[in-house]
Amino acid sequence: MDLLNTLVEKGLRRELPTREEALAVLATSDDDLLEVVAAAGKVRRQWFGRRVKLNYLVNLKSGLCPEDCSYCSQRLGSKAEILKYTWLKPDEASEAAAAGVAGGAKRVCLVASGRGPTDRDVDRVSKTIEAIKEQNEDVEVCACLGLLSEGQAERLRDAGADAYNHNLNTSEGTYGDITTTHTYADRVDTVHQAQAAGLSACSGLIAGMGESDTDLVDVVFSLRELDPDSVPVNFLIPFEGTPLAKEWNLTPQRCLRILAMVRFVCPDVEVRLAGGREVHLRSMQPLALNLVNSIFLGDYLTSEGQAGKADLDMIADAGFEVEGAETTTLPKHRQGGCGSVCGGESSDAPAEAPAEVRAEANAARTDLVSVRRRGAGTDLAPNA
Repeated sequence: MDLLNTLVEKGLRRELPTREEALAVLATSDDDLLEVVAAAGKVRRQWFGRRVKLNYLVNLKSGLCPEDCSYCSQRLGSKAEILKYTWLKPDEASEAAAAGVAGGAKRVCLVASGRGPTDRDVDRVSKTIEAIKEQNEDVEVCACLGLLSEGQAERLRDAGADAYNHNLNTSEGTYGDITTTHTYADRVDTVHQAQAAGLSACSGLIAGMGESDTDLVDVVFSLRELDPDSVPVNFLIPFEGTPLAKEWNLTPQRCLRILAMVRFVCPDVEVRLAGGREVHLRSMQPLALNLVNSIFLGDYLTSEGQAGKADLDMIADAGFEVEGAETTTLPKHRQGGCGSVCGGESSDAPAEAPAEVRAEANAARTDLVSVRRRGAGTDLAPNA
């Protein structure tokens, strides 16, 4: 397929595809899916070999968020029956992080619900980072605390944080349909603050919220321009009790095409398979390892993932290896700088499949959405 040959060549050169090419990946048929995966896999292996980086989430403060993000089980007005608790103490968070590290995680992601941290919250998280680093000196720590105020990124960096996550989630054009209590520009500003402070920026998206192919390409192209070091790709987990509970728009094949498109647009970036993979990729998860070079181990913020041992078995069975602490994740040209190369783009888009055709293939699998009841904030052992 000429399209795939062109995309592989561009990916190996770190050249930006055109929008038309990115849209064409999303429009490929299921008959061509393995060819798409194989092509994107060549780009993935060029920059990351067969290594898979493991990340582990610690939810420092769960629920009761004042923001109205429609996709989130912790949002204002959410009726999802999730765990709700206030800040974990530094030793509790460190203990939770240690379980992930013992399971093979190279990075610990500290997440707290809310619009953004107060200065007191930054102090609290700083102590948590220090506690984790004392116990596991080589572990990477990424903070995800919402919108940052001036000087807070620098304080987190000084406390030992390596990275900061703040996702764009969806395209600028549709952002107001998903969230009204803050803006797309607010999110972009926080990523810029993290980068300016010398933190490794992590910013990604959520697919499956009813967006169009054009929206997906728009947000991924915006991420390429923003140039984070890692791009987590989440697939919507339609929690009962949230506005998007009925949005079951994804098939395993659709998820793989989205991941392939992200890899072609962001060839030399850590593409992380994040929340929702078990729900939407299901038995096709191993194929996704040919597209991504990073996954979360075990559970997520408010939902359960598959067993950590199953994650490790999946990686080994698929012929990949867990990335060790002694290995630098990013290619040499991206270490300490962006290394992005821009290319041309076109606004012409191929036609999308009719909504009724897509809907027939997307029966809701509510049985696969399982609220987290173990780990951080409970007396039960975590899944790692």
